[in-house]
Amino acid sequence: MSAPIPIQVHYHKQARELELIYEDDVSFRLSVEYLRVFSPSAEVRGHGGPESATLQVGKKDVGLANISRVGRYAIKLHFDDGHDSGLYSWDYLHDLIQHRETNWADYLKRLEEAGASREPLGIEIKQL
Repeated sequence: MSAPIPIQVHYHKQARELELIYEDDVSFRLSVEYLRVFSPSAEVRGHGGPESATLQVGKKDVGLANISRVGRYAIKLHFDDGHDSGLYSWDYLHDLIQHRETNWADYLKRLEEAGASREPLGIEIKQL
């Protein structure tokens, strides 16, 4: 069975959250940081399974520059750090919603083990 398709996708810029609104007014919000850290792109996930994934660090303040629809099955998120190579299928987004707490706890554990941080490194300069 495939995941439900949202009837609306809304970016809350101030909160840096993507809201997926489904029928019957059911909605879920996912932080942009969470979406960036768990990007389905090969750049993040690697080419050979979980052990080849690249740990994403310093993404706490990442935002979205744009959202593009990809057919009827996915959206493409254009992050303001330049990353835009992952396609977020409705199935993948539903999986991220269902496993949010477990995924996030695992991510924080991996960050700690690597001695890394969610905080951005250096001074971030954004083009206006």
